[in-house]
Amino acid sequence: MRRDFSLRAVIFANGDLEYPQAAREVIRENDLIVAADGGTHHCLELGLTPDVIIGDFDSLEEEILARLEQQGVEIIRHPAQKDHNDLELALRLVLERGFDEALVMAALGSRWDQTLANVLLPATARLEPLRIHVVDGPQEILLLRAGDQLRVEGEGGDTLSLIPLGGDAQGITTQGLEYPLNGGTLKFGSSRGISNVMLSSNASIRLKKGLLLCVVIHQNTRTMQ
Repeated sequence: MRRDFSLRAVIFANGDLEYPQAAREVIRENDLIVAADGGTHHCLELGLTPDVIIGDFDSLEEEILARLEQQGVEIIRHPAQKDHNDLELALRLVLERGFDEALVMAALGSRWDQTLANVLLPATARLEPLRIHVVDGPQEILLLRAGDQLRVEGEGGDTLSLIPLGGDAQGITTQGLEYPLNGGTLKFGSSRGISNVMLSSNASIRLKKGLLLCVVIHQNTRTMQ
């Protein structure tokens, strides 16, 4: 029986999955499970059967692909010579299918080029309509665009860092943080926004101009609701 895909997509990339039990606990019954190429291995190790597998399949054995296809898993194959990595293909796919939220697992790893590219994917203009959460156990990465407000949930004492992308981030106003900003500016390349602290279970950030990468480090591995 197929799921009712009414909530969000959960995408498994092919990076490191440092907190497998935490990853398994955040999966909801109605989530669409998408594996980006070798991310299929993470799904199988967690006892999950992906609904869709997408990529050029340079990191996944044909035997596994054939077995899953026989089980009804949708397989979307791309050529090895392509303009986007497998995670971006997965994000584009869920956006095209009408999802507005994606939870990304295993996007980080030992290859810095892939890690940096994956972390920056939420800033891609084409993916702007998609709310992307990059999650690695207690750590969560979110993007805040100009004119938007971000509400962060956690616990008092959680770390929240604000990192400007592509230039200075201007008109930043925060609530619920130990070191507040009121219409302030964070300069591109500066570490000033690193290691702020949440005072209670929620905080908010508003931004007038620029892009902000928001990194939350929860004190305990958090089950996202």
